[in-house]
Amino acid sequence: MYAIVEIGGHQYKVAENDVLFVDKQNVDGEKLTFDKVLLIKDDNGNVNVGTPVVEGAEISATILDTVKADKVLVFKKKRRKGYQKLNGHRQVMSQIKIDSITASGASSKKAAKKEDAPAKKAEAKKEETTDLKSMTVAELKELAKERGLTGYSSLKKAELIDALK
Repeated sequence: MYAIVEIGGHQYKVAENDVLFVDKQNVDGEKLTFDKVLLIKDDNGNVNVGTPVVEGAEISATILDTVKADKVLVFKKKRRKGYQKLNGHRQVMSQIKIDSITASGASSKKAAKKEDAPAKKAEAKKEETTDLKSMTVAELKELAKERGLTGYSSLKKAELIDALK
């Protein structure tokens, strides 16, 4: 089982017992939980992609250490001017270990979608009538042609909408 999680604005592919370095985490204690899970793939091969996050999914981790990353050198120079400057920077990182990945709520979300299907069809019909009003005359004529209506070429917009309903 693995997951794609967003930690500190970066996306990481994590699995249980993985050790990785992330931007410094300011928390009390050593336990962390991340709820911005973007994707989960379980052992059965089922993939659950979030929109934008997977509902109810959570990743728990433990902070192992706080360290500094490798030094990044910033060198600035203007040629023929006698100007050059060298700066260095070491980013503070947290070393974390992924303890567990929980995907609770993924199955209940699918069940909720199945129950809402008839209600969504009724809403789609209502939206279709409002969408017809927002369409141009050319688009309405194209839709009438697709539905097999005849005599639509001389109709005005309001008449086209009534014919398509």
